[in-house]
Amino acid sequence: MKLNYRRVDLQLTHTWAIARTTGTNTTQTVVVELTGADGTIGLGEAAPIARYKESVESVEAFLQKMDPRGLSFKDVEGSMKYLDTLSPKDMSAKCAINIALLDGAGKQQKKPIYDLLGLGFKENQHITSFTIGIDKPEIVRKKVLEAERFPVLKVKVGAADDKANMQALREVAPTKTVRVDANEGWKTKEQALEMIQWLASDGHVEYVEQPMPASTKPKDWAWLKERSPLPIFGDESYHRAEDVTKAAECFHGVNVKLVKTGGISAGFDALKAARKAGLKTMIGCMIETSILISAAAHLAELCDHMDVDGNILITNDPYLGPTSENGMLSFASAPEKTGLRVCARK
Repeated sequence: MKLNYRRVDLQLTHTWAIARTTGTNTTQTVVVELTGADGTIGLGEAAPIARYKESVESVEAFLQKMDPRGLSFKDVEGSMKYLDTLSPKDMSAKCAINIALLDGAGKQQKKPIYDLLGLGFKENQHITSFTIGIDKPEIVRKKVLEAERFPVLKVKVGAADDKANMQALREVAPTKTVRVDANEGWKTKEQALEMIQWLASDGHVEYVEQPMPASTKPKDWAWLKERSPLPIFGDESYHRAEDVTKAAECFHGVNVKLVKTGGISAGFDALKAARKAGLKTMIGCMIETSILISAAAHLAELCDHMDVDGNILITNDPYLGPTSENGMLSFASAPEKTGLRVCARK
């Protein structure tokens, strides 16, 4: 097995900000290529999350100490066990390798990844939300108008302008379904409950993601869960399948991100565990190319909700994969028919 990787600079359509970050117009990911002895190429991508002390530099450092001869398209599980011997963390780097391994495995077996996993993919069923980052109310209004074709919006909150931004949204989309993501922005259970009660009065808010910091005590999460008029989903609080017992006590649902879990394989396990525990499930994303977005879409059949819009928040996606016309995820027009179902944009 041979390994190549490179940084990719992604340009955002709008300045991007969430509760714990200032605005940015660009971001970087790392694209990985694994080439097997037969010439099969598997693509993967790492979108490192600063929240977990990961960066493009940390991804590259992990890849540099990895011996690609320890990887095989024919033994994805064994390959991932090898990666775990190198580091207990570095999840976004492991994610990139896992996706590339499954892409190569699917190509060799002439199957898409969703069939390798025994899931399939139903067309005309999976709708992704479109995310509106934190901004000034007049910019939020503009973003919402630009996203008119999407039936569901996800709105970032956790800043001083939360109420003004929601008012701006409702001025141009009075009844559109909205999902709210606080990104740990509300610091106490009382503040979180007050804000959730206010959001519930809107009448068209579906649920709230990660209202408080992941470090919040379980008893405070349980207090909020019991009183919340809206479902609350854990994101930063839920990483892998082994977190499910605590998650079931604290949340109504969980958000799985592949770069947080360590790839498609671990994401599959995390979603299955959550469903078995009676939790609602969603799969999310960072700002990413179609490589990571496609990887998440292969797990759609395990999800109640989808938030895989990272590739449509940028202007220079180098790859072609599933489309999301009017919010509906579809592989129907993807040029590549096997593996990840992604190819380079020509």
